[in-house]
Amino acid sequence: MNKLSLIKADFLGAGSGPVVMLIHSSESGARMWRRLMDDLKDDFHVRAVNLYGYGGTPRWLSDTPQSLDDQARLVETALPTNADTVCLVGHSFGGSVAMKKLAARLSGRVTKLVLLETNPFYLLKQSGRADAFAEAMDLRNCVKKFGALGEWATAAEQFADYWGGAASWQNMSSERRNTFVEALKPNYFEWDAVMDETTPVEQWARLLPRSTLLVSDPNTLLPIREITAILRRSCPMWTYKEIAGGGHMAPLTRPDLVNPLVKAFLRTEPCDDRESLKDIPRTIASGANAFDQKFVFGDRALMLPLPGLAYDKHH
Repeated sequence: MNKLSLIKADFLGAGSGPVVMLIHSSESGARMWRRLMDDLKDDFHVRAVNLYGYGGTPRWLSDTPQSLDDQARLVETALPTNADTVCLVGHSFGGSVAMKKLAARLSGRVTKLVLLETNPFYLLKQSGRADAFAEAMDLRNCVKKFGALGEWATAAEQFADYWGGAASWQNMSSERRNTFVEALKPNYFEWDAVMDETTPVEQWARLLPRSTLLVSDPNTLLPIREITAILRRSCPMWTYKEIAGGGHMAPLTRPDLVNPLVKAFLRTEPCDDRESLKDIPRTIASGANAFDQKFVFGDRALMLPLPGLAYDKHH
């Protein structure tokens, strides 16, 4: 028997109602969603999943390269057994997992999909976006090279400064750096999943629901901008919203801007998606640089629950 089939996802749960599954980004963990869980718990049964190597979910131990389907299968183990339908919300790598989960494993059951700066980097190569693909590959090669050598601090510094902005690593305390390094280790395998996928964008356009919301910063990093452009062109029926200045980590640094968009989208009937967001400007100004606010990657750095939110933790 495949050992992966025996692994169950660790997750946090809150609320009751229609099921919403939250899938975190690399370097984060389920607790990155603590504020969104608080915002949704009165209307939804929310479950925030820990992917391989985060929280209480075992790390990736297979000798074979990790795939998006492997992560999607893991997320499925956290679904309530009585859930006939489900909404999915994914940030960055979690968005790519959510896309794969919909198409490969939950066809017909997912009613809404929310993608927050999703990162299916392989689409850049398929679409001939050479500069953007090369930029993503540079970061991938750094993590792979220095991770294999056990020089994780070197990989972590480049990763932090790339996604968080220049001097992000320098501005961390020693304790925060140690947490960041440990949280980066699952990313070594996640690059295989997000780079080795082969589903063409035309197939995503057919398979993913019309009730899909894609949120991005118009000034985000080049690979994410190009991925957003590819999806806009191939999936014009989706809903698109921009948070100017939010940055890639806006779900963590600017939940005050991201969460209302997600909640409004999830609360409407599928046919009313665009109507529900019509009064929200296409581009939302953050009013401040996203990194003026402190944040820490890593599940261990996000351990304090919000007041009034009871988390149900499962293994």
